[in-house]
Amino acid sequence: MPQMAPMSWIILYIIFITLFLLFMIKNYYFLTTNFKSLSYSPITHSKNIWKW
Repeated sequence: MPQMAPMSWIILYIIFITLFLLFMIKNYYFLTTNFKSLSYSPITHSKNIWKW
């Protein structure tokens, strides 16, 4: 069974690290934009119709 050269392992490691970092950065900015848009929405109070 052939083994990979050490340079191939380093390139594979760099690719996985960059993909992981890009994925984490994308999720961070995606979630912060959702929370910011929710926090600026006006709060509407509905009239309480329950009599108890």
